[in-house]
Amino acid sequence: METGQKLFNFSLQGVDGKKYTKYDFADKFAMVIIITCNHCPYAQAYWKRLTKLYARYEDDSLAMIAINPNNEVTYPQDNFENMVRLADQKKLAFPYLRDHKQTFTHKLGATKTPEAFVFNSKRELVYQGAIDDNWESPEMVTHVYLEDAIEDALDGVDVDFPYKAPTGCSVKWKEKFQ
Repeated sequence: METGQKLFNFSLQGVDGKKYTKYDFADKFAMVIIITCNHCPYAQAYWKRLTKLYARYEDDSLAMIAINPNNEVTYPQDNFENMVRLADQKKLAFPYLRDHKQTFTHKLGATKTPEAFVFNSKRELVYQGAIDDNWESPEMVTHVYLEDAIEDALDGVDVDFPYKAPTGCSVKWKEKFQ
């Protein structure tokens, strides 16, 4: 997706048993989609930070969803049952969805886990990329790219830096998307 493009519709299964579409979040002023997974060390390093970030902005009308698109045949740690376990262990307060067919992730243009996408109130893409500048050491972070984009989107202003290259594992594509 290009900055400014509108979020397309989707219907994805959550670990809570519900199907989600973009309309489930229509009342939220901004929306964050995190393409992530269970197995990648980069993705694992960010779960706690994402939970704290969501807690900080939930009352400001922020929607956040995490989506796992990885090929569960070659990466069984990323299968649905393990997603349910991870969501329970991490006590996720936001939906964790499965993109089994990988079409949502492919259309979004994600390449890494984790990779963040921020949409404003009109559901236009305003930021894509890295969460921050230090996946290994939260105490050493100097640039909070995702948080800055969230604040700008919630304030209704343009994001200063709409793209920052994500750091992480590659999305584990099925054959048709390789």
